[in-house]
Amino acid sequence: MTHALDEPGSPRVAWFHCHAGTAGDMTLASLIDAGADPDAVAAMLGGLHLADWVLSFERVQRGGIAATRALVGVHQHGVHQHHDHDHDGHHEHGHRPVSAIRELLDSADLPDRVRRRARAVIDALAEVEGAIHDTPPDDVELHEVGAVDAIVDIVGTCAALEVLGIDRVVCSPISVGRGTVRAAHGRLPHPTPAVVALAARVGAPLVGMDDPVELATPTGVALMTVLADEFGPLPAVNVTAVGYGAGSNDTPGRPNVVQVVIGVETIRAASPGRPARLLEANVDDVTPEVLAHTVTALLDAGAHDAWITPIVMKKGRPAHTVHALCDTAVLTAVMAAMVEGTGTLGVRATTVERWPQRRRDLVVHVDGHPVRVKAADHRIKVEFDDAAEVTRISGLPLRSVLAAAEAAARDALDQEISAAIADNTHDS
Repeated sequence: MTHALDEPGSPRVAWFHCHAGTAGDMTLASLIDAGADPDAVAAMLGGLHLADWVLSFERVQRGGIAATRALVGVHQHGVHQHHDHDHDGHHEHGHRPVSAIRELLDSADLPDRVRRRARAVIDALAEVEGAIHDTPPDDVELHEVGAVDAIVDIVGTCAALEVLGIDRVVCSPISVGRGTVRAAHGRLPHPTPAVVALAARVGAPLVGMDDPVELATPTGVALMTVLADEFGPLPAVNVTAVGYGAGSNDTPGRPNVVQVVIGVETIRAASPGRPARLLEANVDDVTPEVLAHTVTALLDAGAHDAWITPIVMKKGRPAHTVHALCDTAVLTAVMAAMVEGTGTLGVRATTVERWPQRRRDLVVHVDGHPVRVKAADHRIKVEFDDAAEVTRISGLPLRSVLAAAEAAARDALDQEISAAIADNTHDS
């Protein structure tokens, strides 16, 4: 049955229930099980231009629950091998430096949001591994993440989220085991140092289980801690799909699966807001041209907003504060853009809450020319630069272009609502 949305532009949410832990392959498989087209995901992965891999899925049972299992095949010396890389044990992987992975993502033919999400996961893993081994993040060689199968898990998960049109990710507390696990550096405690460090970056909740296996892998935890906008119970959504991603073992006593619930978000209470980070730097030796360029670079790096305020520093010097508001997922990239753009010797950050209003992006046409429009519940905002370009080309008055674009957007929204109501009535 097709459901009409409560309101146009309501965000689509994916809630991951990590009651049995989490791993990269399980996360990807859960989204495929929830309806992400595997061919569409594979097509996006093809944009990586990464050789010698194949991705397949199979139906299995885990604790009596039908689930999907992801299998990444790697060709080595002409031999096709499947890697089981979930939380059931350690496997040897080749090394690949973070710099090579970043170059791979930067040159890949991927949708922008897929690239940003995947890059943020890689950056987070590089940061925590670098801190653990006292190595600069750029010099880290990631044993697990550098392997082809784990790259496919990370980018494949981000691709599956894009295929499903997921705007917001929420995650339950993540279960972790006890004891030790064999890793490239020897035996490590459960949860592993990387898992704990990733959780600490965003204050993610971990829940210990009396189970002597690695329930949560660094790749799986990185995906959750970077991509999740918040942690907690299932939010208020109109559920549209559910999926189960299987681990390689059928563990007695509990389903060895990651569950994902897909839904359209309903109206939420005003509090709590979504967590965000506010980055700031005071500078007194940067030209206006460079400041303007830095604001653009911060937005390109993924900041929700960036702005500059004039201040007076010590000794009465006129100066500026550069601000950027961003999600934790892109914190590293936004901070790097601020440091590179301004040359500042220090950046400070505070955790804030934000209440973004539901909105959607539309493209309408005025006099045959495309104009981008943002449509929220309470207003429609026309992209000024697009309207100005139409005025330049057509000679129409700017006010007329703005009014025409707004009217076209309202007509498009009205048609969508009418079609959704008719579709829902027909299915009922």
